[in-house]
This record gives sequence, C-alpha cells and structure tokens, in this order.
Amino acid sequence: MPAALWALTISAFAIGTTEFVIVGLLPTVASDMAISIPSAGLLVSLYAIGVAIGAPILTALTARIPRKQLLVSLMALFIVGNGLASVAPGFATLVFARIITGFAHGVFFSIGSTIAAALVPAEKRASAISIMFAGLTVAIVTGVPLGTFIGQHFGWRATFIGVSLLGVVGLVASTILVPANLKNDATTSLKSLQKVVSNKRLLLAFLMTALGYGGTFVAFTYLSPILEQVTGLSQSLVSVILLLYGIAIAIGNLVGGKVSNRNPLKALLWMFALQAVVLLIFTYTAHYVAAGIITLFVMGALSFANVPGLQLFVVQTAEKHLPGTEDVASAFNIAAFNLGIAIGAYVGGLTVVSPLGIGATPWVGALFVLLAILVTLFSARISRKG
Repeated sequence: MPAALWALTISAFAIGTTEFVIVGLLPTVASDMAISIPSAGLLVSLYAIGVAIGAPILTALTARIPRKQLLVSLMALFIVGNGLASVAPGFATLVFARIITGFAHGVFFSIGSTIAAALVPAEKRASAISIMFAGLTVAIVTGVPLGTFIGQHFGWRATFIGVSLLGVVGLVASTILVPANLKNDATTSLKSLQKVVSNKRLLLAFLMTALGYGGTFVAFTYLSPILEQVTGLSQSLVSVILLLYGIAIAIGNLVGGKVSNRNPLKALLWMFALQAVVLLIFTYTAHYVAAGIITLFVMGALSFANVPGLQLFVVQTAEKHLPGTEDVASAFNIAAFNLGIAIGAYVGGLTVVSPLGIGATPWVGALFVLLAILVTLFSARISRKG
C-alpha cells in the first residue's frame, strides 16, 4: 500500500474519533452542562452541518493549494478545533469548536478520496477508498470506546485533549509520508460548484448518500441511551458494546469496498436492502441483551459498508459526465454524508422526545434507507441509458 495512503488512514482515524466519540459522551456532556440528551445531540448534527456547508466551498477555494500543504493545514485546524472544545466554557463555544473541526473534516475527506483513488490502479479504487475510510472504522473500534471510557471516568474534556493529540500524530504522518508532488485538480474552482449541483445524475447520487448513510444515524446517534434505557445495560457495558459495534463497522467497510469495485450501484442496492431490514429488526431485539447485541453487530457491519461504493460511484459519475470536477463532486458527497448524519440525528432527537420514544429510532431510520433504495433504483435506470 502506498505510504501516502497510510498517512490518509492515520489522519482519518483522528478525524473519525472526534466525529463519533461524541455519541458515547452524549449522556456525560448533557449531565455536565445541564441540558437534555436531544440538545446534546446537536453536537452531532451541527458538526455534520459544518462539514456539509464547508466541504464543497472550501474544497473549491483551496483547489490551487499544494495537496500536502493543504493536508497538513487541515490537521492543524483539526487540532485547534478540538483544543478549543476541551476548554469550552459553555455549550455555545463547544458547538462553535465542533463546527470548526467539521470544516477540516469536510475538506480532508473530499481531497483524500480522490488522492486515494489516484494512488492505485482503476480496478482497485473502491478498495483504496475503503482503506482510507478504514481509519474512520478503526476509530470507532478503538477511539470511540476508549474516548467514551475516558470521558466517563475523567470528564469529557479529557477526551477532547486526547483527540487533539491524535491530530498531532496525523499531522506528523502527513508531513513525513505524503509526497510533495501530488497533482492538483487545476480545473477545480467555484464555477465547478454550479456545474456539480446542476447535474441530475450527481444530485441523485448525493441524495442516495444522504438517505442511505443518514438512516443509520437516526438510531446510532442515540445508541448509548438506547443501550442504557431500552436494553438495560450499564455504562461500562455500553463501552464494550461500542467496541463490538466498531469491529463490525471495520469488517463491513472493507467488505463493502471489495464488493463495490466492479458495480457499485448493484452492490449498494443489496446493502441498502439489508440495512433497512436489520434496522427494523433492531427495533424489537433492542429490548433483549443477547438478541440486541447480535443485531447491533450486523447493523454495524452494514452501516459503513456502503461508504466506499457511494464515494466511488460519485467519482465515476463526475469523471464520465463532468471531467475535472471530481474533487468538488467528492466534496459534495462528503457533504451529503454529513447532511444525512445531521438530518438523521435531528429526526432521531425528535423521535426521542415524541410519544414514540427512543425505542422507535431504528424503524424510523429504516424508512430513510427505504427511500435510498428507491433513489438507487432510479439512478440505476438513468445510468443504463448512458
């Protein structure tokens, strides 16, 4: 594997930890700041909005900056954002720090996906993207449970200090391993934004991403309180379950990359269908410890399995129909991922405070994925027309 791909994976690990560790810390942050759990959930949705808004625009604005210089600068911004979160005097400052970090996240994965795809032969691009995104999944395996444990025993601020240190590791890795001669996409500009958002095929792909990926986050955002309140597990056991969930995600991500190499649309259709079914099943098995854990493991494997296929499909579509806009199209898809997270977390919060209650979040998420299936079928129909 190219050394630069290792650097991308290491940095993705740091970014993945800060994005998802807040899921395990929601009860702790809510208690410390005397706010409700749905209000604390805004730390998930507003971070995602920071990514969704910032990624396409900032990717276009930074198109002419050398890739290595940009990657190092993004990790520096990441460190600043998490450092600010660790000393935030109030909820507003914490939200602001999360949005800053979201900006770094969005641009990193936008350019990272195209760099990863360019480092390997065409038939292995989905696998290369999945390896970079494996940094996210490994973060969920190790960073999120460890960060949750630290937050529960030493305070959530200690978790953000730890994440800042991970950012330092990512910065050093980028400095040492990423070559200085990475090719810029000279055609990328703000004009590319208009081209991308006016392309029907790409808009369908972004909608597919937002619905399919976001459906999981209706329930995943509130996974800790679900496991505590519905399944009846202790806080210490929740950390262990998050570890198992992360292992499942890591496996699913790599498998999803392999099955998406040849025909991403076909692979996505099957993965979405399985994802919707498992979310629906978890609605019922969440009330039982053994059945709930087994279902959650399968749900974890499917929740990130679609990521490489979604990203590859967007890059392929941009290459074919709008050559030269691959970076911006990739940025919009990263935005779509996070728009899905934001909407999913928000809808999950509404479900929690509604008469349906927190136990209904999995089947509500399944409805999102069902819509993604319909969009995928329509997109496949258009693709067959050339």
